[in-house]
Amino acid sequence: MAVERGRVRWQCRRSMLELDLVLERFLATEFDALSEEQLADFEDLLRCDDYDLWAMVNGSKPCEVERWQETIARLRQC
Repeated sequence: MAVERGRVRWQCRRSMLELDLVLERFLATEFDALSEEQLADFEDLLRCDDYDLWAMVNGSKPCEVERWQETIARLRQC
């Protein structure tokens, strides 16, 4: 089943400003190039709590889910 890009974009709206800014840049620069598999992994990653997601993005917490590591690396570059 294909992931709806519009729904994933909506899920990028977060309550934490720092995370919102990173996700906004990611949407502008990387999002449209994601494959269906990468998009599904990204959507799964977005189910994380804001504080856990931000900790993985800023490097204060390791990303232990292997399939999320590429996306976390891309988010760190944004």
